[in-house]
Amino acid sequence: MRSTTILFKDEPAGILSQLDNGSFHFRYVETWLEDKSKPAISLTMPKSKVEFSSPHLFPPFFHLLPEGANKQAVCKFKKIDPANLFGILLNTAQFDTSGAITVQQSIP
Repeated sequence: MRSTTILFKDEPAGILSQLDNGSFHFRYVETWLEDKSKPAISLTMPKSKVEFSSPHLFPPFFHLLPEGANKQAVCKFKKIDPANLFGILLNTAQFDTSGAITVQQSIP
């Protein structure tokens, strides 16, 4: 299993995990849920104590991934399999994304 902290405007909002079977899980952290001023990270993932699960990478995170030649360059430079979406996300969405969501490399 691999996990990363999802940041929303540089504040921890949730934990994204990929299980050994390839499925993805997301849960909000308690501090984010308790603060009524904090928004959901996506309309498709409302704030809830229920863990979200999917056989595919969730759209809010999938859309952070590079495409085309940029994806090929990242995969070649970082030696990542192009099918390893979680690995690409960890290596490309730490800084300067097109929205408020970024990821931390890993959690302890």
